Amino acid sequence: MSAATTRSRTPDRLCAEAVDLARAAAEEAAAPGVVGGHAGLISEGDRVVTHFFECKELGYRGWRWAVTVARASRAKIVTLDEVVLLPGPDALLAPEWVPWSERLRPGDMGPGDLLPTDAEDLRLEPGFSGEDLPTPNAAVSQDMAELVEAEDAEVTAGVPANLPIAPARGSIAAVAEELGMRRARVLSRYGLHSAADRWEESYGPKTAMAQAAPASCVSCGFLTPIGGSLGQAFGVCANEFSPADGRVVSLSYGCGGHSEAAVMPKPPRPAPPVIDETRVDHFPLRPSPDSGSVPVTADEASAELGHS
Repeated sequence: MSAATTRSRTPDRLCAEAVDLARAAAEEAAAPGVVGGHAGLISEGDRVVTHFFECKELGYRGWRWAVTVARASRAKIVTLDEVVLLPGPDALLAPEWVPWSERLRPGDMGPGDLLPTDAEDLRLEPGFSGEDLPTPNAAVSQDMAELVEAEDAEVTAGVPANLPIAPARGSIAAVAEELGMRRARVLSRYGLHSAADRWEESYGPKTAMAQAAPASCVSCGFLTPIGGSLGQAFGVCANEFSPADGRVVSLSYGCGGHSEAAVMPKPPRPAPPVIDETRVDHFPLRPSPDSGSVPVTADEASAELGHS
């Protein structure tokens, strides 16, 4: 270890003793009453020392006022270098900044909010381009392009949405307009897989509701099919009493609202009471003639009086 390194690690005596100078500088930079006690010092180099003072400012727990003082070589006067507020080892810090595109979560958008889509979004790919040769993943397939070439059809410039007039019959733009292929971008394979994974996790066969369901959605009358390749594995639930009403559900999902769950479970019957206080016992006003309590007589008048 060199002598210069040893000197830099040992605080300069005069700079270390300049606590009052450092405190006065911190109180001048801070609001009144927020500079606390002296919290130590460190050597920044030859004749350069930083003094730390506790910060009592609300919301800055664990922060410290750092006041750096220094003196020139062979000088007896210590001068002020800088005053800053720095976080300590246990300081309360704000979380690391995250871009909005990474902070955004499903359900965060509200009325009037705009969500710009990146031009290089992996979930999207070019749709109908209006060119003579459509893109490989475009809605207009290669077979359609060959058919257009065989029929000597007209190819218009630009997508149908940007054309000043309606595309002529027989053009690729007219066919795309009729088939609903006027979108500039469509879902890419990555976008389809991402949506399928998200729907499968929320309303798929591994959920607790599907595990306890009497049957799967593929046989449910409330399932509304959807088009495209996703229709082979998903549909829309149309049962208002189902927890997935209006949601895209997997065909292997299920719930207790299945249309064919016709067997309703019987409610449990309570055990019979030990003393039935609800039953009415019938007691006749007159004894039965064959009970033996009164003799049988043919005289109805004496029968009415009973016996003593």
